[in-house]
Amino acid sequence: MKKILFALIVLGTLTGLVHAQTKVQVLSTQELVTTCKLPASPESRSFCVGYTTAIYDTYLATRHPQRAKPYICVKQPAPSRDEVVADFVTFAQTNQQTSDKPAAGVFLGFLASRFPCARK
Repeated sequence: MKKILFALIVLGTLTGLVHAQTKVQVLSTQELVTTCKLPASPESRSFCVGYTTAIYDTYLATRHPQRAKPYICVKQPAPSRDEVVADFVTFAQTNQQTSDKPAAGVFLGFLASRFPCARK
């Protein structure tokens, strides 16, 4: 029994090392811009809206209001998703230095500049 347990631990450790060395590909800003450019196919539009909405939803869900002041404040009525995505595409195209950066971080930076919170 001890030999089987030891073998499972060794196997699990080796598997973990292999996975730890695997490079995780993240979506670049350029890849997101290419997908989000208009006119977009229904599939591209769905991916673009879903991806950007997930980024914003993750920001909302993970920001602790007592420990981290908000830096993205969307006033109501909010602009349409298509309008925000089109503005992001323009933003990314005018800031070419962000093209190879992870799309999620650049999109959050765009949202912070597009929807800044009021200074108190």
